[in-house]
Amino acid sequence: MKKLIVFVFAALALTACTSQSGATAQFNDEQQGDIACMRHQDQTPGEEYFDEGNWDTVVSLSILRYYTTNGAKPYCDGKAATEADQGWRRLYVQMGADQTNLR
Repeated sequence: MKKLIVFVFAALALTACTSQSGATAQFNDEQQGDIACMRHQDQTPGEEYFDEGNWDTVVSLSILRYYTTNGAKPYCDGKAATEADQGWRRLYVQMGADQTNLR
């Protein structure tokens, strides 16, 4: 029984160590709602997002759908895209999307 307890704690510790990763930027897809204007992204995508081997299907589809639907809309504050916005837009195009969908 003692070996089993030690094994369980070791497995939990290993899982905790391997599942922790550095904080990565989160893409705000505005809950895929019907929007009249876009909000600026709060975070710039890290370099890990630009590595195709790291592309997560759910995140990628969210980015593609958001900019395909809303990319030509203005920002709600009337200002130009921020550095964070530009990063996500570059990623959108790198994923193979049509740049003409972007304002």
